[in-house]
Amino acid sequence: MDKKVIVYSTPTCPFCIRVKQFLKESGIPFEDIDISQDQEKAEEIIKRSGQMGVPIIDIDGQLIVGFDKEKIKEVLGI
Repeated sequence: MDKKVIVYSTPTCPFCIRVKQFLKESGIPFEDIDISQDQEKAEEIIKRSGQMGVPIIDIDGQLIVGFDKEKIKEVLGI
């Protein structure tokens, strides 16, 4: 699987924790960006997604807002 997966999250967000757990259990490598620590990335993803909430999952440039397990599986092809 060679799709680039980035999870924009915060440490206190329960859905962020769940989406990362799901990706780990599915054997999907991902980059985790903690937007509470990285203001530049936070502003970038807000501009791209139009959303203030997390998690936002970026799979090869396709954004999924929130822990939408079915949509994530569909985009990843798992």
